[in-house]
Amino acid sequence: MCRRSERWTKSTQELLGSEGGPAAALGFLNKGVPHRYTAVYRFDGQLLRNVLLCDKLDRIRPDFLLAVPFKHSFCQFVLRDQAFRTEDSRKDKRLDGNPYQGLVISYHSVPLTADVGGELWGTLSHFDMQSLPLSDDEFRLLEQASRLLGAHLKHLDR
Repeated sequence: MCRRSERWTKSTQELLGSEGGPAAALGFLNKGVPHRYTAVYRFDGQLLRNVLLCDKLDRIRPDFLLAVPFKHSFCQFVLRDQAFRTEDSRKDKRLDGNPYQGLVISYHSVPLTADVGGELWGTLSHFDMQSLPLSDDEFRLLEQASRLLGAHLKHLDR
């Protein structure tokens, strides 16, 4: 187990129970990866809505990240395959014809459920507009984080 994973486990309750809540947890995840963005998207009918975003550059969220049609999203593959990873969408044949191919270049995502064994609520992702790898340890940490964040998702539905 990587040290960040151990720190994540030890500090989860503190992060999620703090005033920062899920946003603080996203910040922790984002600090350990090269990707600019770490985000939570919520399934909402035919759309995915961004409900939480950590941006390394601390800029205003770009409009194209606010809501994404499900049929054009990379999140559709998370729903289908229970995870999705691509370091470079421009070279990923699975994304041929997708309007976000080449716009969002690096994308690593896992599903979020509202509770253990529950219905799929959304996705937790690291992504960037440039090609960036994500280590297997960091991907496992993302998976672990998705399970722990589940109980706190109701706070994001407001």
